[in-house]
Amino acid sequence: TGLSPYDVSTPGDLAKLVLAAAHNPVIRRYSISPGYTIRDGRWRLPYYPTDPLVRDHWWHIVVQKTGFTRWAGQCLVLDTYIAHHDVIMVLMHSWGKYTRTADARRVRSWLEARFARRHWPAVAARM
Repeated sequence: TGLSPYDVSTPGDLAKLVLAAAHNPVIRRYSISPGYTIRDGRWRLPYYPTDPLVRDHWWHIVVQKTGFTRWAGQCLVLDTYIAHHDVIMVLMHSWGKYTRTADARRVRSWLEARFARRHWPAVAARM
């Protein structure tokens, strides 16, 4: 859980957790919601996700969760589609609040380039 240095999860454990959460429609819906406003009497309380990728229309995110602990740092786990491939990302110990988002964008760019190169010979052969 990351709540103590003796109670740990591996990136593999977190990937399994994300896959399980992706099969739960309620978790999926709330994890990628752009936000909600709740009325409390005459007050309105807005709730927004801390992951700005949820609001980015260039991402197809199935499920995501951000987090922070002293031992694990800033973290992000997500199930997303990149170039028609299902990808699980587990980003741990990012330095700053927005570093995990920037890291995810860099991983996405790298994967898109890899997927495009892998398919290039097949495209060239059809010409």
